[in-house]
Amino acid sequence: MKKWISTTVLGATLLLAPVQAFANLGDQTLRPTMTASEVKTLQSMLKDKGYFTYSGSYTSYYGSYTKSAVIGFQRAKGLSADGVAGRSTFDKLGVYKVNNSYLVDYAKRYLGTPYKWGGTDPSGFDCSGYVDYVFKQSHSITLPRTAKDMWANIGYKVTTLGVGDLVFFSTTDSGASHVGIYIGSGKFISATSSNGVSIAEMSNTYWQPRYLGAKRL
Repeated sequence: MKKWISTTVLGATLLLAPVQAFANLGDQTLRPTMTASEVKTLQSMLKDKGYFTYSGSYTSYYGSYTKSAVIGFQRAKGLSADGVAGRSTFDKLGVYKVNNSYLVDYAKRYLGTPYKWGGTDPSGFDCSGYVDYVFKQSHSITLPRTAKDMWANIGYKVTTLGVGDLVFFSTTDSGASHVGIYIGSGKFISATSSNGVSIAEMSNTYWQPRYLGAKRL
């Protein structure tokens, strides 16, 4: 996962970086003895959840420490504990198979929907209610209810934004309190108390200093 960088530097990095095509973590099954760049991300996620205990640097090699961590996680989640990180394991990690272009197209259908505190349907959305609704209706994926829980429990942190990534902001306290969906070209869509479901620039003078980070599902 992403190491902590100052908000200003991180925001500039994300805004200046081009949108890139990417393969989602979980697009391929990861197995013991494999070497793949995604293994480092898997190790990082498992360490954050308390399963990967190796004290050295993350590695692209899927060795015994990674296998043991995966088995421990699988057992805790009621999965077949075979040490292989496939689709079911990634789903439990909060990393899903998402058609990002369709996700964004679906999200735009609700532009102009009014804001409603605690709102979870097209009669009115709050920020996390809107994101959860879009994922649920477009991909049958149910996300945690609050921006704070989304930030803590799903996906993996990224520093180069891709279409469909979740972008998080700290608007009321030191943690994640607002979430939206990155749509490309330095813009994101979210439900705001001032404009309802609307599109804003990441470089907006309100949003940029409050940017917390991004996660990819």
